[in-house]
Amino acid sequence: MDSQGFREAAATAIDEIAGYYDNLDDRHVVSTVEPGYLRKLLPSEAPIEGEAWTDIQKDIEGKILPGITHWQHPGFHAFFPCATSFPSILGELYSAALSGACFNWICSPAVTELETIVLDWLAKIFGLPECYLSTGPTRGGGVIQGSASEAVLTAMVAARDKYLRETVPLEQFPEDSEVREDAIAHKRSKMVALATTATHSSTKKAAIILGVRFHTIAVHADTGYSLTGPVLAKTLAELRARGLEPFFMTATMGTTDTCAVDDFAGIVSTLKSDPVHPAGTPGELWVHIDAAYAGSALVLPSVREQVSISLIENFHSFDMNMHKWLLTNFDASCLYVRDRNWLIQALTINQAVYGNKASEGGLVTDYREWQIPLGRRFRSLKIWFVLRSYGVKGLQSYISRTLKLGEEFADSLKSRPDLFEILTGPNFALTVFRLAGKEQGKSEEELNALTKAVCEKINASGRMWVTSTVLEGKFAIRMVTSVSTTQKEHVDRAWKILVEAAEDVVKAKNQSVG
Repeated sequence: MDSQGFREAAATAIDEIAGYYDNLDDRHVVSTVEPGYLRKLLPSEAPIEGEAWTDIQKDIEGKILPGITHWQHPGFHAFFPCATSFPSILGELYSAALSGACFNWICSPAVTELETIVLDWLAKIFGLPECYLSTGPTRGGGVIQGSASEAVLTAMVAARDKYLRETVPLEQFPEDSEVREDAIAHKRSKMVALATTATHSSTKKAAIILGVRFHTIAVHADTGYSLTGPVLAKTLAELRARGLEPFFMTATMGTTDTCAVDDFAGIVSTLKSDPVHPAGTPGELWVHIDAAYAGSALVLPSVREQVSISLIENFHSFDMNMHKWLLTNFDASCLYVRDRNWLIQALTINQAVYGNKASEGGLVTDYREWQIPLGRRFRSLKIWFVLRSYGVKGLQSYISRTLKLGEEFADSLKSRPDLFEILTGPNFALTVFRLAGKEQGKSEEELNALTKAVCEKINASGRMWVTSTVLEGKFAIRMVTSVSTTQKEHVDRAWKILVEAAEDVVKAKNQSVG
């Protein structure tokens, strides 16, 4: 394909993509294909001769789209959204055209410098403390990771390295000696990472990858499924009594199940008064804030005040995904650290081939030292396009609109107490609910079965998709209203489908009993 062929192919592809969005609501939300469907449609080997673009393109609709679950569909109310927008798509197009590994500043100066600038823009938009800015007093800053899971793993690597430096007397051992390695290995065997029962599973996976212990702190409905200071203090004391050494914890702004926010003020108070390693002293507990989804709502001053975002100056790292709720396509996970040296000391591996005057002179940022992979894409370009296209006011308007949709849906649930019981929310456009019936004497098992039946019935409609969770033994439906294409008419439609399904399930149950 030459440049003229590319012009023609790109024109037809963009027209098809625009048409896809124009008619997205006509499609079923979830793919209905059977496992292995695509192998039956494609040849067993790659073509020997190249094919015409027109033949390739027609297979998108005929063979690929049937196997796509449409995350941008206005009836997508499952999980959390995986956002995109036309400016973001254009950013990806340019990024692909300017393809490079870009691990050092010299590999493409604009790639590094734009990333630093737009992440500082974002930090200011979110109201993050100055310590997370690249120009801040602690030499902090941001870096784009592939996902929140990658971000928590990266933060845990830095936390592990920091804890070992601060608690193992390395100066007592000869460099590269076996006794030195034994001392480090012994310390690692005692180190434990913490998370709650509501924390995303990525923290546990990171601990498994790093070969450190993992401990789960139980959280319950009486605290809104959030971690409190007293519970943390009790956990630290119990672990230390067993000879273990807590070194890392993920606290959350917007948990996966319910969008709960951990008690930042209580955590700060507990760690400042910690009797063993008070905050700010060697061996302190590294606190990572996972705001993967709900962090986008920090564009609103009211949310910043609600969650007391200024308190994270007491923590070590913060991460949010623009690709969840802020109109930027995957992958765009924005990880901030209070001190970049924590990452650089843990992740820098030099080879002669990487050498250049700018890096060796300490004049530039080399993001290869802030991440686990070496190479990296030009991901800041799409963020730049989105921020410039929408502006802060446009982003605030979008987040506010989707929050309002969540509140209106919750109001609808409250209007039918005979049918539904809200368990949590609305929190950040997420409401968690189940079928009502406790007052009518239905057991938890019966309510779980009824709610599960309703969940399956509405998903079978093809017009909407929700996902479920289990809260302290209660099967519940999660309803999210934050997909960019979702409007009031779509939430109203979802409500109608939900009510009809619930009434049908309850009626069938009553008839079977009668």
